[in-house]
Amino acid sequence: MHAQEKRRDDDAMLDPRVIDPDQELVNYSGLTEAEITQIVRVLSGIRNWRESEQEISFRSRSDMKLNETDMKALRFLVASKNQGILVTPGMLAEHLRISTASTTKVLDRLEAAGHIQRSPHPTDRRALAISITQKTHERVRDGVGRLHSHRFDVAASLTSSERETVIRFLEKMVATAPEKPTRQQTQRPDEQP
Repeated sequence: MHAQEKRRDDDAMLDPRVIDPDQELVNYSGLTEAEITQIVRVLSGIRNWRESEQEISFRSRSDMKLNETDMKALRFLVASKNQGILVTPGMLAEHLRISTASTTKVLDRLEAAGHIQRSPHPTDRRALAISITQKTHERVRDGVGRLHSHRFDVAASLTSSERETVIRFLEKMVATAPEKPTRQQTQRPDEQP
């Protein structure tokens, strides 16, 4: 199957005229064929963006031999370093929404791979400070940072009114998703405080 045929088949799976012809879930009776086609194109664009984002994330993690949580931790460390914020394991646990035990495992993996360094906290003898190595900082910045700069340029190319429309649309799309569990809801019973 050619890429264009596959894309049409994928688009058909988003089209309520195909997947819900009796309008049991989606009421599209007040829309013209052109409007329905345009809405399917919007949904297709979202799907294509999500697939592209997943592929980029997978490639980036694979290149550095990291999982998603590890990569999220590194992005947090880059942002914190750029803002001059000293990161502790507790801060990282809260950002990642994982237990302190899981955070220790993440830090062990990242340190063993040469991505981070642990050192005594400069003002709290009981705490550790976590820093990203310069080499890893540059790799993350050059990969994720350059991609973000291109995305920023795309958003900047829109008018203020267009950006507000996109923002409203994305906020409404996010609101359709189930609520994210809290950190406490994601902890195992033996990890509960």
